[in-house]
Amino acid sequence: MSTPFPFTAVVGQDDLRLALLLNAVSPAVGGVLVRGEKGTAKSTAVRALSALMPQVDVVAGCRFSCAPDAPDPACPDGPHEVGPGVSRPARMVELPVGASEDRLVGALDIERALAEGVKAFEPGLLADAHRGILYVDEVNLLHDHLVDLLLDAAAMGASYVEREGVSVRHAARFLLVGTMNPEEGELRPQLLDRFGLTVEVAASREPDQRVEVVRRRLAYDDDPEGFATRWADEESAVRARIVAARELLPSVRLGDGALRQIAATCAAFEVDGMRADIVMARTATALAASAGRTVVLAEDVRQAALLALPHRRRRNPFDAPGLDEDKLDETLEEFGGGNDSDGSGDSGDDEPDPDPDGPGGGRPPQDGPDDGGDGGDGGEDSGEVPAQGRPSEPSESSENGRAPSPGAGEQSPVRAAEPFRTKVLSVPGLGEGAAGRRSRARTEHGRTTGARRPRGALTKLHLAATVQAAAPHQRARGRSGPGLVVRRDDLRQATREGREGNLVLFVVDASGSMAARQRMSAVKGAVLSLLLDAYQRRDKVGLVTFRGSAAEVALPPTSSVDAAAVRLESLPTGGRTPLAAGLLRAHDVLRVERLRDPARRALVVLVTDGRATGGPEPVALAGRAARLFAAEGVASVVVDCESGPVRLGLAGQLAGELGGTAVTLDELRADSIAGLVRDVRGDGRGSSRSDIKGAGRGDSGRAA
Repeated sequence: MSTPFPFTAVVGQDDLRLALLLNAVSPAVGGVLVRGEKGTAKSTAVRALSALMPQVDVVAGCRFSCAPDAPDPACPDGPHEVGPGVSRPARMVELPVGASEDRLVGALDIERALAEGVKAFEPGLLADAHRGILYVDEVNLLHDHLVDLLLDAAAMGASYVEREGVSVRHAARFLLVGTMNPEEGELRPQLLDRFGLTVEVAASREPDQRVEVVRRRLAYDDDPEGFATRWADEESAVRARIVAARELLPSVRLGDGALRQIAATCAAFEVDGMRADIVMARTATALAASAGRTVVLAEDVRQAALLALPHRRRRNPFDAPGLDEDKLDETLEEFGGGNDSDGSGDSGDDEPDPDPDGPGGGRPPQDGPDDGGDGGDGGEDSGEVPAQGRPSEPSESSENGRAPSPGAGEQSPVRAAEPFRTKVLSVPGLGEGAAGRRSRARTEHGRTTGARRPRGALTKLHLAATVQAAAPHQRARGRSGPGLVVRRDDLRQATREGREGNLVLFVVDASGSMAARQRMSAVKGAVLSLLLDAYQRRDKVGLVTFRGSAAEVALPPTSSVDAAAVRLESLPTGGRTPLAAGLLRAHDVLRVERLRDPARRALVVLVTDGRATGGPEPVALAGRAARLFAAEGVASVVVDCESGPVRLGLAGQLAGELGGTAVTLDELRADSIAGLVRDVRGDGRGSSRSDIKGAGRGDSGRAA
């Protein structure tokens, strides 16, 4: 077993270390979610925590880590007698993103269960993590069915495995720690709320600190055991403080004054539910115990709020987590007068607040220069255009060293209109892509549609088909009693139909014909609405824009929907309409993506008014490019942005060339009574806007 990097040798990252230690003191806090860019020691710090956890006493030979003084009466290895046990280090179990359901919760031997009635159960990772740490790296990429199982275990403190009437239950209480890079997508709100604390980590911009990081890492890589030995005293001291804090924890008093501050803070920040109040109370108590105090002070409440509330204040996936510390201080001051004052527990106005920029400040360091030095102007037309959103053609305003500014044929970015709930757009047919919530697919979860012989390990038994396969052979197998003689060849795997996530590729016309500010604001609002729908349905998204004389990939396919929203917000408009170039660039993106992920089907959403200008025969070129998608059966929808009393219907014609459908911005709304969209056709049979009004009432007509 390799020597882990010492926890105390991690440079900086004070908030991360504090959150992990608080959970080591009080696992009831509810775990930690670590958000941050790659290469910021997230995984290193989490893996190092396991060496600091106190040892646990377990029943000898129990695969489910039952406590010897209070064994689980329903333990599959039980029943156990109360008595002395054995001590072992607390485990840290890693859950791979691509793990199967059986690997997580365990598996039953179905053959023995049917033939002998024996509950032969092989424990999974949840059993291994009981009374220890369950670590999920890249937790935001975890499949939905595994997320559901984690949510159930975290809520009930137990894991249930049920297969065709055979049920096994075992305790599963663990410290859940997850790390993620927000650039790769966000977490489902239900799982996000299950993490007690969250911290944002970022690499330091201080040269001296970066030098120390490199120095320690190189020293560790050269001699892991020697490096760990040099930090052994610091590790032992932290471990002793954790043990002392755990012993002191039951004696810590959370007074009415501190409780009022906690309740007032959660109410002031409008967090949903009561879990935040409970987590703050447990965190504040753990902070007091860690400091060697038996009374919770205002500074503990403040620190608990900075760790427990930021991720619970998000109202949509495009909101960055955070907390207004001035508002927090005002709330604590307003409700601080009623704190207990028994001598040591006074936490009123005279109690100084901790340095918000010091260790444990609950906020990642804001290193580097200010955002462009714009003085906080904040005007919608004052921001610079990122490199991804710059026009392909050189601007005259950039000559002579002058900063670029919107000139003739180009307008500065406009803000998106308010997003709305959209109708469901789905890919026709039956796919086999990654689990999601958009299009029909063969999946491991969903409604049973048939049975087949298992390929590999049996995961979902089709009982009726298994009995039907075994029944004709009972006499030949010498059956003499009531039991059914079942052999492995009789077992049948249930085939199920569920939903998959798709690649939703947005192709957005940013030319001069779309540049009217009111229209472009509505267009951005529609695309933002579709992005929100893609987030909820676990899709990958990409963004191609075209304007001037060329098209560009503003965002390669990614799971980070909020990154697409940022690119969209900074999108400038103006110039000609190279529609063919936009379609060809989108076609190239899909071609490359099919090589990377052939099972994930694509849905192209073209946002345009249908006009094509620039170059010879622009309309004919656009038509030929569109027919490439139709020939390959790519599902597509054209969002028609044409407005005004006179309409040419060019978007509808383009949808016919693509083999898809066309919808107006109004018809895209879920609450619109017109243009009920059932499926995006991908069979080469295009439909105009009039074809889809009032169309079928399938599940794709339901609200997103």
